[in-house]
Amino acid sequence: MVVPATLRVVRCGGGNHHGANAVFSADSYLLCASGDFVKVYSVATEETLRLMGGHADRVTAIQLNPHNHMQLYSSSLDGSIKLWDFMDGIAIKTFTVGSKLTALYAPSDFEDSVFVVMPKSTDKDRFQLASVKLTKSAGQDVEAKELTVVLSSVDVSPKCIAFGREGKYVASVKQFTLTVHFFKKKMTQRFSLQPSRATGGMNRFTCVTCHPREDCIASGHADGKIRVWRNFHHVKDYTYSTLHWHHDTVMYLAYSVEGTYLLSGGVEAVLVVWPSESDRQRDFLPRLGSPIEHISMSADGSQCCTLHTDNRITIINSNLRFSKSIQGLIKSANIKTGLVVDPRTKALVLNGEPGHLQFYCLQTDQQLFSLDIVQRQYIHQADLHQTDLVKVAFGAQGKWLATVEEREDVTDPELQLKLWFYDEETQSFKLNTRINVPHEDHITDLCFREMDELEDDSLILVTTGKDCVFKVWLMVEDTDPE
Repeated sequence: MVVPATLRVVRCGGGNHHGANAVFSADSYLLCASGDFVKVYSVATEETLRLMGGHADRVTAIQLNPHNHMQLYSSSLDGSIKLWDFMDGIAIKTFTVGSKLTALYAPSDFEDSVFVVMPKSTDKDRFQLASVKLTKSAGQDVEAKELTVVLSSVDVSPKCIAFGREGKYVASVKQFTLTVHFFKKKMTQRFSLQPSRATGGMNRFTCVTCHPREDCIASGHADGKIRVWRNFHHVKDYTYSTLHWHHDTVMYLAYSVEGTYLLSGGVEAVLVVWPSESDRQRDFLPRLGSPIEHISMSADGSQCCTLHTDNRITIINSNLRFSKSIQGLIKSANIKTGLVVDPRTKALVLNGEPGHLQFYCLQTDQQLFSLDIVQRQYIHQADLHQTDLVKVAFGAQGKWLATVEEREDVTDPELQLKLWFYDEETQSFKLNTRINVPHEDHITDLCFREMDELEDDSLILVTTGKDCVFKVWLMVEDTDPE
């Protein structure tokens, strides 16, 4: 009797790149959280250099150690903070806090302390900002018991807290209130906005950042506006000015290293640059592909990167020129194609962007390329019937690809069967044949004939449908000169 071997996980991939902010190191590395791991990328080549694992749950934030830029802090929902030597890819120390950590901040002006967002002990659905003392005791695993609550009610999102210049204060936004806590004075000021009745309360806060050189706070809002706050040391004397370009939620704000300009991003997939001088025109980098979740600046200000909802990292030069792109696994809302293996590249193939087929390499955890199957502009509108990719099959050698797309209509579904041939010159698939209405109802499955070298190489494809019919398709030479 043969005892079946137990299954074990050999490799994991497809983690979210946009779940937490990315970090540039001083020596041209880009570090980002990806699921339970921390990844180290080469900015020059876009390749993954290291995959640092050790957390037992999702990594929620990463920060360079402000006192040693060859080290990195990471926080996780597993309740721990890890200190990494990211050059060697090893964990130096693990600090156990014992509660889920949803955000981490490491301001340079606080010695041996970091700040975390964690649930309140009395109410796990409400969150607080606390200071954690990182003890220097011996041993690799240490309990972090010294916690001091700084703000007792904060938003769970890491975008909603920012530290001011020289660590003098911390700003927190939640719903319609901006809270500023001054550390030396141990004083807290609160500034509230009245919910806008005209827009259904869409003026609520969504993100915040602090100027690195001045006492100035910028806040983003759900109505697309940015407010720049000054004189917030006094409740009665505070002022704010309003910047407005975004037509929807401002998803992230970041100042440049010197504070000469402010960067903003949102659902428009446009990076907006706001100069500090009011007489200068704002600048734009459009068509970045998908909504911007995070913006990170390099320490020298020569580069920034944007993290997008389609799991892509875009690296941008200081002159607003596109530099590099790192595309991870796109999380499609509905993977109708299932998971298919490309015989030629061994890549995993599945739904990607709407109407696209993505070829994803598990070994490198990066997308190899994306193939536009539907070849129509996707319209972001709810309850709109649009053509979608539902089935895919490869020939035995990976030279042929068959796809089925359909559009659900009120009356009859629109079906289309396409055959693609791999072109060695362009290193991509080219559309060879298009068949409208291949079946009277939905296609349920399709497959190519498995071919050996001894058999003839005629292409045979079989499809089955809900019309209770299966069809055999043969590739024939087109004799029509037109």
